[in-house]
Amino acid sequence: MALHRLFVAFRPPAGTRHLLLGLMSGVPGARWQDDAQLHCTLRFIGAVDHHQAEDVAAALGQVRNEILALSLGMAGTFDRKGRVDSLWVGIQPRKAVATLHGRVDAALRQVGIMADERAFLPHITIARFPRSEAPGPEIASAVAVPAGHHFDVRHFELFESQLGSEGAVYETIARYPLA
Repeated sequence: MALHRLFVAFRPPAGTRHLLLGLMSGVPGARWQDDAQLHCTLRFIGAVDHHQAEDVAAALGQVRNEILALSLGMAGTFDRKGRVDSLWVGIQPRKAVATLHGRVDAALRQVGIMADERAFLPHITIARFPRSEAPGPEIASAVAVPAGHHFDVRHFELFESQLGSEGAVYETIARYPLA
């Protein structure tokens, strides 16, 4: 039985992605994300079978939320076991995105997907670091995110992720409008 590795996210509009791509330089060892990889994960689901994937897609169709009026925030890092493994740009206001995250999470619980217990921080990952090139957390200050860049999010998507030697490739399975 084939499993589908799913997640729910939104992609910023093209102008915002272009701005983010322009920030991607000057950080030694960074493996920069490409345009197709730029997204804000609302909920990682993981591996599910075909029937559960269909249930997930249907449940997400019941999510209602207003269009999100957002802006880019400060850059930051995530670490794993004390080693920086990713560089990201935050999204503001956090509460607006967290509300949509909560509604997505509630819809997924209705079809048997366990609740997300991790703290939710809206962000867009712009770089990853291999173990051998891991910088310190101060690397976030090397990314000068321009203040005042606003954008609207008019839909969110269900993605399937295929892991390959060059990183993950994402395919949109379904798109859900916000209104």
